[in-house]
Amino acid sequence: MSSDSIEIRPRGPLDARVPVPGSKSITNRAALAAALARGESRLAGALESDDTDAMRVALGALGVAIGREGSAWTVRGTDGRLAAPRAALDARASGTTARFLTAAATLADGPVAIDGAPRMRERPIDDLVRALVALGARVEILGERGCPPVLVNGGLRVVNGGLRGIPAGLRGGRAPIDARRSSQFVSAVLLAAPYAREDVVLEPVDGVVVSRPYVDLTLAVMRDFGAEAAWDGPALRVAAGRGYRGRHFQVEPDASAAAYPFAAAAIAGGSVCVPGLGSDSLQADLALLDVLERMGCRVERGARAIRVSRPAGGALRGVDVDMNAMPDAVLALSVVALFASGPTRIRNVANLRIKETDRLAALERELGKLGARARARADELEIEPGPLHGAAIDTYDDHRMAMAFALAGLRVPGVRIRDPGCVAKTWPDYFEALERL
Repeated sequence: MSSDSIEIRPRGPLDARVPVPGSKSITNRAALAAALARGESRLAGALESDDTDAMRVALGALGVAIGREGSAWTVRGTDGRLAAPRAALDARASGTTARFLTAAATLADGPVAIDGAPRMRERPIDDLVRALVALGARVEILGERGCPPVLVNGGLRVVNGGLRGIPAGLRGGRAPIDARRSSQFVSAVLLAAPYAREDVVLEPVDGVVVSRPYVDLTLAVMRDFGAEAAWDGPALRVAAGRGYRGRHFQVEPDASAAAYPFAAAAIAGGSVCVPGLGSDSLQADLALLDVLERMGCRVERGARAIRVSRPAGGALRGVDVDMNAMPDAVLALSVVALFASGPTRIRNVANLRIKETDRLAALERELGKLGARARARADELEIEPGPLHGAAIDTYDDHRMAMAFALAGLRVPGVRIRDPGCVAKTWPDYFEALERL
């Protein structure tokens, strides 16, 4: 997508079947587990996007051989032993890549620096680093205000000025972890924990894990690759000595991406079916379906497909909803709220302020451009629909801002999305898929 902006063509009611790309969350989790596994893995349906490419390239720099054939990746595992790269790893704008690799780099045979895009240097990582240090790792934050770049000192431990043959990686044991800002800190430690020298027990501070379903997803992927990892009351426990084993792994379609075609049906009317996603999926953003039902949509959940419909004449209602468990779906729902008959309040989403942009502030500004009254507070957003009109929408180099606000153009003439190419982060062909609706 090379143009500076793109105008969305109004249309509806819809009758569409929209395949969505593989899950970014699952692809990056499975790629790291496969990289650390004993033996070879095949990841079928892996997402091809900027975020997953950042992970793939970084793993290659750590000595992991990854081949690609269509949407399948072949990963030759290293049995928990990574090589120190010649240069800093570039996580680009990928939070999962930066955080997961910070933990995994403790298993390297030398120092590993991890950096990223300018926005990444504004996204905190200090809560993760404190947990890793408590588990015996040597990690330094080189950036400002607890943000990247970071330096992970792998290799052999320095004792009394000399090198000893004791790996500097994760000792293991029990450690607190502050997961009130991001569940990715927990997932990062969990993914590396099977290669600690002792069992790892993580105790979330105040018992709080924001976006907890993403941790459940991490545990499910780890178990699929042979690790022993589970909740142990309010804590999380990972067994040492039970590393990953190579396997064939199928990556599900991305529920976070599916939120946009589902929201399109709510906005434009008619129905949209997303194949490949089933009612048994663990992906957090499928909880958006319950919210769309409350707003007046009809949802059909099958084992291999999900359909969302809004019949002709069916009105949307505003909702009051806690979206802590599905933060990536907030942007899609915020645009749906523009077309509801009453106000919508989205609560408990403070972590949106440390995403690719400050999403609460960005939503407040851009929803206002279209004619709504939007008020962002520390951890919530209130939206009152108003007479809507076209506008040029700024996207802040945030893929989800571009994808969400494009949906408004299905009903409102004159909606133009600036910097549409930012969708390459997770769905490079998004606007082509939208045009085919």
